[in-house]
This record gives sequence, C-alpha cells and structure tokens, in this order.
Amino acid sequence: MTAEAPTAPAVPYGQLVPVAVHFDDLDALGLLHNARYPLLVERAWTELWNARGVRFDGDWAAAGDACNAVRELVIGYEAPVTRPGTYGVHLWLERLGTTGLTYGFRLCSADGATTYARGTRVLVRLDADTLRPAPWSEGFRQAGRELLRPAG
Repeated sequence: MTAEAPTAPAVPYGQLVPVAVHFDDLDALGLLHNARYPLLVERAWTELWNARGVRFDGDWAAAGDACNAVRELVIGYEAPVTRPGTYGVHLWLERLGTTGLTYGFRLCSADGATTYARGTRVLVRLDADTLRPAPWSEGFRQAGRELLRPAG
C-alpha cells in the first residue's frame, strides 16, 4: 500500500494552498505578527505559480511573467492566529488585465472554513529592461483564467 499526499480541501474558486505558521512567527502576545500574514500569502502564491512554470531564478531578463512588481496591497485582519500549525491560503484572481492583475486572498484554517485575514494585491508585469508595464504572456493568461473568481 502506498501513501498518497493529502489533497487540499475544495474551494468554490481559486486554490487553497497549505502554509505553515511556526512558533517564531508569533509576537510577544502569542499572536501571528501582522507582518507575517502577507509573507505567508506571498509564499503561497510563489508555490502556486512555480507549479505552473512561472518562477524567478535570478535572471530578470529570463524571468518573463515573474518580472512583476506590487502596486498595491490591502489587508484586513478578522481573527487572530494564536498557535503554530498548518493553515491555508485561499488564492484567486479578481481581475486579469493586459499588464496587471488583482488577486484576492484569505489566510484561513487548513480546511478553508475559518478566515483570519483577507485582502487584495495588485501586480504589474514589467519589462526587464525598461521597468515599464509589459503584457502578460498567453501561457500566463491561460493559467490565470483558471484562477478567476466567477462574476456575481
């Protein structure tokens, strides 16, 4: 008998990515430090895009769609994370434009049922030489369309 990796619980759109909160992520009050929430979200997005072939390996000219910058980050904290363990980050795209996108996220329990924080982040794809906005590749756009939140 072989052991299979556990599958992430289903979410109605986007993807739920497991993340780990460690003891040293907690502040002096025993709460997840506010600066750790965006870091956990960033790690989850990196894992998601790496699995789809979008990664930065140290060369901006070769980075393609991984050559991007944050334009805006909005986060609201809803409930404290009070202990280390496995949690989830629910990720999805709100908008996929020609050179930018807006993604939504929730830091939540591993099963996605409890939300600790939620927010959005705007990214702009950059040309590595000029650092001006550049269009996403068609491969990236195809992967992104699979993550779009349904309208309504």
